[in-house]
Amino acid sequence: MARLKSMDLPIEGMHCASCVLSVNKTLAGIEGVEEADADLASNKLHIIVNPKKISYEEIEKLVKNLGFELRCDEMTLKIQGMHCASCTMNVENFLIRLNGIFDVKADLISQSAKIKYDSSKIDIAEIEKVIKSLGFELLGIEGQTVIDEEANYQKDLKDKLIRVVVGLTFSAILMILMFSSWDPLMGIIASFNESNGFNISSMGLISLIVSIGPFLYISMPILKAGFNGLVHKNLNMDVMYSMGILVAYASSIFGTFGIVLNHTFMFYDSAVMLPSFLMIGRYLEARAKKRTSDSIRELIGLQPTVATSIDVDKNGEITSQKEVSISDIVLDDLLLVKPGEKIPVDGDVVGGNSYVDESMINGEPIPKAKKDGEEVFAGTINQDGVLYIKAKKIGKETVLSNIIRLVEKAQSSRPPVQKFADTVVTYFIPTILTIAVAVFLIWYFLLDETLLFSLTCLISILVVACPCALGLATPTAVTVGVGRAAEFGILIKNGDTLENAGKINVAAFDKTGTITEGKPEIDDVISYDSSNEDLIRLAASIEQNSTHPIAKAIVNKSKEMKMELEQTADFENITGKGIKAKINSKEVLAGNLSLMELENVEVPSNVLDKYCELEKLSKTIIFFAEDKVVKGIISLSDKVKSTSKRTIEELHHMGIETYMLTGDNENTALNVAGDVGISNVKANVLPENKLEIVREIQNNNKKVLFVGDGINDAPALTQADIGVAMGNGTDIAMESGDIVVMEGDLENVVAAIQFSKKVMKRIKENIFWAFAYNSILIPVAAGVLYPAFGITFKPALAGLAMALSSVTVVSLSLLLKRYVPEIKRKKVIN
Repeated sequence: MARLKSMDLPIEGMHCASCVLSVNKTLAGIEGVEEADADLASNKLHIIVNPKKISYEEIEKLVKNLGFELRCDEMTLKIQGMHCASCTMNVENFLIRLNGIFDVKADLISQSAKIKYDSSKIDIAEIEKVIKSLGFELLGIEGQTVIDEEANYQKDLKDKLIRVVVGLTFSAILMILMFSSWDPLMGIIASFNESNGFNISSMGLISLIVSIGPFLYISMPILKAGFNGLVHKNLNMDVMYSMGILVAYASSIFGTFGIVLNHTFMFYDSAVMLPSFLMIGRYLEARAKKRTSDSIRELIGLQPTVATSIDVDKNGEITSQKEVSISDIVLDDLLLVKPGEKIPVDGDVVGGNSYVDESMINGEPIPKAKKDGEEVFAGTINQDGVLYIKAKKIGKETVLSNIIRLVEKAQSSRPPVQKFADTVVTYFIPTILTIAVAVFLIWYFLLDETLLFSLTCLISILVVACPCALGLATPTAVTVGVGRAAEFGILIKNGDTLENAGKINVAAFDKTGTITEGKPEIDDVISYDSSNEDLIRLAASIEQNSTHPIAKAIVNKSKEMKMELEQTADFENITGKGIKAKINSKEVLAGNLSLMELENVEVPSNVLDKYCELEKLSKTIIFFAEDKVVKGIISLSDKVKSTSKRTIEELHHMGIETYMLTGDNENTALNVAGDVGISNVKANVLPENKLEIVREIQNNNKKVLFVGDGINDAPALTQADIGVAMGNGTDIAMESGDIVVMEGDLENVVAAIQFSKKVMKRIKENIFWAFAYNSILIPVAAGVLYPAFGITFKPALAGLAMALSSVTVVSLSLLLKRYVPEIKRKKVIN
């Protein structure tokens, strides 16, 4: 029977008895939930679950869908010593049993474990005790403890290499002894045997003396881990390796002294060579795994550590400058960035001009010109001029820090296909142990083969069978794939997204800022009963409160004309229609025709005629009214992005249907859609309508990818199977999206889909080879080729084959580091 987990989860958002009832009723009907009891007074959810059937993430998602939030503490532990899928499963299975821990995700590649917990119920000492008991070392908490990961890696690598060299050296010495006729103890041992009635092999005794020290030195990490596994009643790979190694060495000792076994049972060289080959595998695997996470280390390496802070006088002249640590910078500090230096924080340029290399942020190789008012980002490189910047985002709030956070989270996430591999690993070791014992019994008792041959088969099976390759198949591909995508400015947030992005049938797009540049420019200013300047002043005064691209265009126009704007009061955003506020005690409206109708503003026929004329030209028209009287209209146009048409064509070529959902008028929407090749157009759509349209498409058994960049797009981004947020959009849209496309390059939407398909194909190839390896070599180790061809699998060679299987899978994943999405390759060719 599965072990049940009892948790008291802090929950936010409940404010009445019906909220409690909703939570209890929903969770009570979910498989894996044994008991659910939400308490309004303490804001806690007491829940008893079967962790094998439902995860914390699934509970969190269910609660979030009800409109509430689960809150807990989070930390990432750096752990040394995990080297296979069984190790990570042990860390998860034993830590989750602790009271106060809600969720554990151990990652083999980064040697870490992300933990969600209640700090009032458990402390780090209890967690460290469990980790140590499993045979691993807790290096510290990420962000709180200074951990020199490179030094630890080099130390571990050196330790493995020394053990390999010692093992191979003494294996060679033992082989020379075994095949040479040199036996200095022959006479002494022969006399001893004769006088005492013993049957000791002199050559075996020499081999024992030579091998025992190296054997214990090389095998100790494996034997120690195997012992810890047995103590915790947990069959892991180290238990199997320990059994194989000890059986080989113990058999040699028994054969040496003629106890039960005769002198033919002496393979000290194999007993030393076997752990040496296992250590070679771990050495190569450690080097390969480190390369899989190169991308995240490169991103972290982009973060500057120091900056030049300056003070200026009233005339803007520098009065002092000093070098400061990044941690000492505060918002609005003025900083000097010289040519070749990294931008230390996110900020605005307030002086100087230069070109800045932003390829590490957006994947674009061409440097961008920066001047007063332009944004710059931490980690990007100033090229040839001096820049003076004002700090706007620091520390964990910078774009680079967010990218690192998203990539780290994605690399440690697990796509659904990983569950299959985890299930296989769970049953793998008991199955192999059963097979090994059965093979031994069959050869020795049923087929009357020698004890030596039967033991050789047993040892070979224990050593050659390995779920490590299976355990590495998914995480290595995910780590490399997500990191490689980030190099192109594509941030994939989790494993589910990586798996599902390649399965979509429909791609739906917002228009403004997604298909178009999102930087509309004013074309026409038509005022009634006042001057155009007065209309722009009125328009800019109300629009200054909005962050919409249209509002920014109007406000920028007023700045060009150096206008002083009026103060507003009672500002209100009317979703999908426009805005209203009071200026000088008069009610001012700014929005589309629907807003005028909603507010009962009568639009004169001549104004309507002009509106229809401009609408046919694919322009966006904004009405302005004061105290229910139309004061004028302003039309704007927005250029289609140069990559939009090619993106749509590529999606159609991939068999993906396209939609455009926009709040703009129908004529403008149809013209833009026609320019890029989209046939399914929904115009005059409110944000809630976008969500409904996405849901309607999903109801036809189609997977929907939605691409947007504004706050209004957040509901549709969340509802879609895959939400793609354009990185030049708002923070809320970036949080809603499953994929973030930096710099708003629409081609990267296609590239993200191609990345998904490529990574999933590589995962499946890895899993295939992991299965093929075990399916072919286990029967060979069991001796199936021996009756017909006389072929046997020596334990030492079995150990080498096992090592190479993991290295092969990791190497296949590393090939993704060179992958270039097809749409990018075509771009280079063109």
